[in-house]
Amino acid sequence: MSLVRFKPAATWPTFDRMFDDFFKDITTTVGNDSLVKSRPAVNIIETKDGFSLEVAAPGLNKEDFNISVEKNTLTINANKEAKNIEEGNKFRRREFNYLSFQRTFHLPDTIDANAITAKYENGILQLSLSKKEEAKEKPARNIEIG
Repeated sequence: MSLVRFKPAATWPTFDRMFDDFFKDITTTVGNDSLVKSRPAVNIIETKDGFSLEVAAPGLNKEDFNISVEKNTLTINANKEAKNIEEGNKFRRREFNYLSFQRTFHLPDTIDANAITAKYENGILQLSLSKKEEAKEKPARNIEIG
């Protein structure tokens, strides 16, 4: 016979809590409604002329985005409300679906805030952030001694 250490049931993770911990960043349930909380993935790519931000946001339209720059802070907001209504003879069902997120990025002083451009294509929001002329890499040059 082997000895087994006793572990009280109060310290075991409950089945419900395991699911809550697993899904806590995906959804939050309020009553019978489900609110989707999402934070889209972002790729930041540096080039010699600036930076490129790629935000994965499928299912949105370009009208759903609001992009602003204030005091070297770039803010990307998206809000979408979709309504699906199905009607039958004695049956009516209404489903609401909301999607909202905000991402904020601190811009370095080397970025020209007036030259930021954005486009949305195939579920990817792509922003181009140009560097100021004095921040761009200069090609190597030879200096003659006089």
